[in-house]
Amino acid sequence: MSSGDTAGVAKEIEKLYAAVPQLRNIFYIKSKIGEGTFSSVYLAIGRLRSGEDVTFALKHLIPTSHPTRIAAELQCLSVAGGEDNVMGVKYCFRNKDHVVIVMPYLEHECFADILHSLSLEETKEYMFNLLKALRRIHSFGIVHRDVKPSNFLYNRSLKKFALVDFGLAQGTPDTKIDLLKVLQPKKQEGLFGSSAQRSVFGERNFNVHSAVTTDNTTLKAVKPSKMLDVTTRKLATRKTVSAKSTSSSVNKKASSICQTSLACDCYAKDQVCNICLARTRQVAPRAGTPGFRAPEVLTKCPHQTTAIDMWSAGIIFLSLLSGRYHFFNAADDMNALAQIMTIRGSKETIQASKCFGKNLLCSKELPSKDLKTLCEGLRSAVLLPNGDQHDIQKQRAALQMQIMENQDGWFSPESSNITHASSMVASCVSAPDNMDIEQSNHNGWDRVPNEAYHLLDRLLDMNPATRITAEEALIHPLFKNMR
Repeated sequence: MSSGDTAGVAKEIEKLYAAVPQLRNIFYIKSKIGEGTFSSVYLAIGRLRSGEDVTFALKHLIPTSHPTRIAAELQCLSVAGGEDNVMGVKYCFRNKDHVVIVMPYLEHECFADILHSLSLEETKEYMFNLLKALRRIHSFGIVHRDVKPSNFLYNRSLKKFALVDFGLAQGTPDTKIDLLKVLQPKKQEGLFGSSAQRSVFGERNFNVHSAVTTDNTTLKAVKPSKMLDVTTRKLATRKTVSAKSTSSSVNKKASSICQTSLACDCYAKDQVCNICLARTRQVAPRAGTPGFRAPEVLTKCPHQTTAIDMWSAGIIFLSLLSGRYHFFNAADDMNALAQIMTIRGSKETIQASKCFGKNLLCSKELPSKDLKTLCEGLRSAVLLPNGDQHDIQKQRAALQMQIMENQDGWFSPESSNITHASSMVASCVSAPDNMDIEQSNHNGWDRVPNEAYHLLDRLLDMNPATRITAEEALIHPLFKNMR
């Protein structure tokens, strides 16, 4: 950190002391360790009455946060936290409109820094503990909405974990967190709700209930006049493992729903008529981080469940198995959905969308990828010889594009468009600059069991109604020795 940054942080700490004076008598705030849209986190030393010095994390919520939202986050931490890898709360201080939540401090590693050195056993351990945390919060009817590596702290040496940041959490219909009931979005009447919240300065805000219009895209989400309710996720027996296995009865029912009571002539066509353009936009929860949002969030399905957290866990697992982080990187929802299609297939995506009341059109048919072949190919990236860095990057991008587009038969470099491959991979898969095939085979990565890819497939089920739950995932054969 530069001297200018240090001085800036020191000023912020002094402002925090001034905003909440009681902190100065209890804590010595050492540094700033994190910053988000709605809060800043500081490392502090607190002296207990016993005279012992203890390290804490102080989360200062921005003064514009809604009081009910702040109280709901506190209630999530106090009711569900403190067990099964869910962060708890120690104290809370308030002065006027400033609120500081005091939590235990867990020293942790940056996910990107350790991704390529994690062993297969550590990866299994990481996922098992993440699923334990999700089972815990889901049992209380909490939908986290922002599951990602930076919100799941991992101390590698101590083997400790903590799911943090419930600032975007929502409740299920039967949530045990009273204040989340207050924050539940109102049900829409008919297809379209009130106008979406508009940005004052034109920026995209992913953490509000809104809808995004997309221009010049090959994907168009067309809304039918009725929707299939998927709020109930039954623990039914599943015969197969992906969106392909969606029961025919559900598909037929969804299909019939989508085909009835059509509102206009542009339904199921790659165009939008003036009648539809004049409608108010559908409102649905969209809070979360780009790259980790589930298909039902991207398509603005109003009925979202704990399944969206399971999808996010699947994206983390995909990064762990492939050695690529961030795996997806898109500027808007439709491009994000298109990137998902490149992995899960266009037919599978369209079929799954019908099950939650959406009709999706795609201008190109994309086959689904075999997850095992994909992950093994990406993880086993070849370390190219020394040379011009630009040429090396283009060759690596072309190689990865071959893996993405032609898993079953490698096509020759002469037949590939290297420039096109470079731009496509750069927009979809973030690759490390140095990783050789020998390193990728260390630590058990040459012996990844099929059960790992089976679980990944279940986590990335396109249909939220059949996506595996945290409770089911914990008894998956991959974790048979980790009960």
